[in-house]
Amino acid sequence: MKALKVVEFILARQAKDIVVLDISSQSGFCDYFVICSAESSRQVDAIHQETVKLCRKDKLGVRSHQYDESLRWILVDLFDVILHIFLEEAREFYNLEYLWNTAKKVRLPASLNAK
Repeated sequence: MKALKVVEFILARQAKDIVVLDISSQSGFCDYFVICSAESSRQVDAIHQETVKLCRKDKLGVRSHQYDESLRWILVDLFDVILHIFLEEAREFYNLEYLWNTAKKVRLPASLNAK
C-alpha cells in the first residue's frame, strides 16, 4: 500500500504521531491522508524533502506540494495519498483528525514501529 510506503519514508526523518486515515469512501480527490508532526520547521522541511526524493526514486508520483512560508504545514499530493506534515502546534490548530473523524484509521504494522 502506497500510504504505508510513505510512512516508511517519513519515519526515516523521525516524524512523530503518525496517523493514516482511509478517506476513500468520503472523498473524490484521494484515498488516504497520512498525517504527522515534527518538532521544528527545519524538520518539517526535511521530512518533506526526503519524502519527495524517495517517492520520485520509487516512481510513486508526486503531483504537487504546498506550504506556508513559515513551514508550519506542508501538504504533499501523491495522487491517491496526501501527506500532511505539521509543526505540533499547527496540527493541534487545524485538527484534521477531528475534521475527518468518520474516516477509518489504518492500523500501522508493528514493523514500522511508528510512535
